[in-house]
Amino acid sequence: MTRSGRVAQMPMRDGVSASVVAVPAGHWPHLLDFLAQRMPGISRSEWARRMDQGLVLQESGQSAQAHQPCLAGERYFYYRHVADEPPLPGQAAVVFEDDHLLVADKPHFMPVTPSGPYVQQCLLVQLKRLTGQADLVPLHRIDRETAGLVLFGKRLHERDAYHALFREHAIHKTYHAVALHRPELTLPRVHTSRLAEDPVHFFKMCEVPGEPNSETRIALLRSEGARALYQLEPVSGKRHQLRVHMMAMGLAIEGDQFYPSVLRGPDELENLAQPLQLLAHSVQFTDPHTGQARVFESRQQLRL
Repeated sequence: MTRSGRVAQMPMRDGVSASVVAVPAGHWPHLLDFLAQRMPGISRSEWARRMDQGLVLQESGQSAQAHQPCLAGERYFYYRHVADEPPLPGQAAVVFEDDHLLVADKPHFMPVTPSGPYVQQCLLVQLKRLTGQADLVPLHRIDRETAGLVLFGKRLHERDAYHALFREHAIHKTYHAVALHRPELTLPRVHTSRLAEDPVHFFKMCEVPGEPNSETRIALLRSEGARALYQLEPVSGKRHQLRVHMMAMGLAIEGDQFYPSVLRGPDELENLAQPLQLLAHSVQFTDPHTGQARVFESRQQLRL
């Protein structure tokens, strides 16, 4: 079983916290055999290279060796690494920081946490390198394709109080989106539906019959010719909720590669010059640790 996350006794390396893998019951001649079989997404030769570089550690903190015995119950620590990460456009910016909270403004295409070919360029690792804060943890997620605000907790024991804001709908988030202008639609309106994983494409969501589990308030901010800027206020936080709700109204967001039609798979190359026109624009809440009213806005703008 593999568990990711910071481990207190292991140091952070270049913004990357250690992940841990526990050895279950079984028989492997050597540690290299276990790692190559347990996590085949990383080649055997790559595991050997990482151990040669001291990137796999024993619980003692000493470097693990490829041909050392591997026994059930032992734990080993490793650091995620991608040799040649594809370059991403844009840099994240810190909008706010105090002893409890950090608010970042991320560009399009940047994942919040290590994902696929991105480790050093993900938002979390960049912020850990910038601040030296190994305990930094995202309090919520936004899609890699979406730009805008992401909240991070700085103390692990405080994050539950922030997570409660999302569970109890005590945090107000506003998004901006560019899509087709449909003057015949009556706006503002509230769109509700039941969202479930798409039965054909695992990476998509779809609306299905049943009791609604998602809700979005949609308003028109301004229009210019055939295009318009919309304000979206999600009450719930289902995956791809805003993209699906806009599509259901005939307002598929510009640059969307999944809705209404799949233009590329999740692992295929994308056109970085055509980002999804969706921005996490603002967030408002009362900080549960300081009692202060917080209002943050992205410094980015979508253009008609």
